[in-house]
Amino acid sequence: MAATPSHLISTSISISIILLIFSSLMEFLVLASANPTSPALLLHSLPAMVLPLYLSTPNSSCRTSSNPRRLLQRSESLNRPNARMRLYDDLLRNGYYTTRLWIGTPPQRFALIVDTGSTVTYVPCASCEMCGRHQDPKFDPEESSTYKAVKCNIDCNCDSDKVNCIYERQYAEMSTSSGVLGEDLVSFGNQSELAPQRAVFGCENLETGDLYSQHADGIMGLGRGDLSVVDQLVDKGVISDSFSLCYGGMDIGGGSMVLGGFTTPSDMVFTHSNPVRSPYYNLDLKEIHIAGKRLSLNPSVFDGKHGTVLDSGTTYAYLPEAAFLAFKDGIMKELSSLKQIRGPDPNYNDICFSTDESEVSHPSDTFPTVDMVFGSGKKLTLSPENYLFRHSKVRGAYCLGVFQNGKDPTTLLGGIVVRNTLVTYDRENSKIGFWKTNCSELWERLHESVSPPAMPPASGDKNSTPGVMPTLAPTGAPPYVLPGELQIGKITFDMSLNISYSDLKPHITELAEFIAQELEVNTSQVHMLKFAANRNDSLISWAVFPADSTDSISNTTAAVIVARLAEHRLQFPVMFGSYELLGWRVEPKEERSWWQRSYVVVLSILGILVIALSVVGLWFLLRHRQRTVNPYKPVNAAVPEQELQPL
Repeated sequence: MAATPSHLISTSISISIILLIFSSLMEFLVLASANPTSPALLLHSLPAMVLPLYLSTPNSSCRTSSNPRRLLQRSESLNRPNARMRLYDDLLRNGYYTTRLWIGTPPQRFALIVDTGSTVTYVPCASCEMCGRHQDPKFDPEESSTYKAVKCNIDCNCDSDKVNCIYERQYAEMSTSSGVLGEDLVSFGNQSELAPQRAVFGCENLETGDLYSQHADGIMGLGRGDLSVVDQLVDKGVISDSFSLCYGGMDIGGGSMVLGGFTTPSDMVFTHSNPVRSPYYNLDLKEIHIAGKRLSLNPSVFDGKHGTVLDSGTTYAYLPEAAFLAFKDGIMKELSSLKQIRGPDPNYNDICFSTDESEVSHPSDTFPTVDMVFGSGKKLTLSPENYLFRHSKVRGAYCLGVFQNGKDPTTLLGGIVVRNTLVTYDRENSKIGFWKTNCSELWERLHESVSPPAMPPASGDKNSTPGVMPTLAPTGAPPYVLPGELQIGKITFDMSLNISYSDLKPHITELAEFIAQELEVNTSQVHMLKFAANRNDSLISWAVFPADSTDSISNTTAAVIVARLAEHRLQFPVMFGSYELLGWRVEPKEERSWWQRSYVVVLSILGILVIALSVVGLWFLLRHRQRTVNPYKPVNAAVPEQELQPL
């Protein structure tokens, strides 16, 4: 048997050592790349978010009295700050719009329905056992160092013990709220120029009806009255006697609100609003036109009882009987070619029309415009989204969002009438203005810059944010302006959607596509990092990575993405509900070590070396085998004699 040559053994050992070194080097590179340093450069926390309330009965807990200070403040109104606040939710999906207020020190956050028909702001009290389960934890007076109860006095209704002031409210749909009055620091967020102010509010001890079952925490009263937030701020002289609301359009939701005055557009349509006529915000409505044709109605039909009232807490529009019948007939004449179908809810006799599916996104091509003509002769033109709502069960179908107000002669105009309309309640000059616009792009359309809302996040089980107080908007560059030339590796952000985990999970891919579309990036760049449920909401973490052709996100692209996130400009279909942006972060491109930058070259060299040594080893092996098969023998060498085989 031939012995193994020593040079073959040494070659095999050399190859084994090289492979061992190569394997160790690969393991080192993997470990090095698994622990990169990626410090976050920018972190910006944002805020998160209202029941079809109807005309409420004036039930003031404090007696109203004229305030002579307001007469002295008019010349200074334009010099006062205002509070810009974002609106959340969707009018038809949720029945209301909400905004965010922070109460106490440290601030406790609440989602409150903006309601021009209510005159008191209230939230559930921690001691309330007859309050529903809402979006945020209840207000705990003991956790606020600045809270004070409003003690019983001659200007308020007192409890049975004559110790504290109380309030009571009852709404037309028979829901009620009652509790004690307290005073604390109220904050409006960093989008506001207005510093936190002390204000009186209600701490609920009892809720019934829709107020008990709604998702929102409470009500923000914007009506006329001593307990109204607007009245309190005006009486302090910190804002002018005005506020504005701008509701998002069909399938969009959200919007904006301003407490205080600002320069209104020159083409805004104003109508007189008589504060003596009724306790609500009324309009001087005289005529309604459909497709340019005036309805045959006496103008006095719009002046019954409380007159024509504009109420943000009401979802739809409600007309007196004569006006409703004329409006319905006028619409049906214009739509005689369309098929009339049943409404989405068999319990209601809705008037609905089926259209060609190709016209789903353009109802204005099929449905007529409606004009509301005021006493001044000026008119507000309503598009179909201002008097129609989309049929929830039949694609391409729409239903009339205008109804008869029972036997009540009051004309009640709810939020549907002013979708995608900036409405300014100029109480100082007793008028209300309307300006048709895209409310999701309000500030851009007003040619005003807006700083991102840096709201304090909710934390823990208690509804407080220790050490974080919303104050004035920061001066200088907005926080989302990226300093210098950064090599940006990714942008991450967290959001909460008011849709259940089980309903959202099957549509995550669609949501990622919508996010990519809104941020103007490729779908492949948007990745979901985490997905979790929080009560009836869904919490999702996302990341935007560089495009496949690059290894970083340009500063220009990053600034656009961050601005859209910070200014809450993402718009999703109604099926995803409304969203709340919890925070965003810009992370730099990873600073790679020498091994990470050069590992491709190193691996290539090692690969070539291994191949070369393998070839050399194989050559030695083949040469050795050849010598074994054909050994060289000298001519005179002795050859063993072979045994002859038998024939």
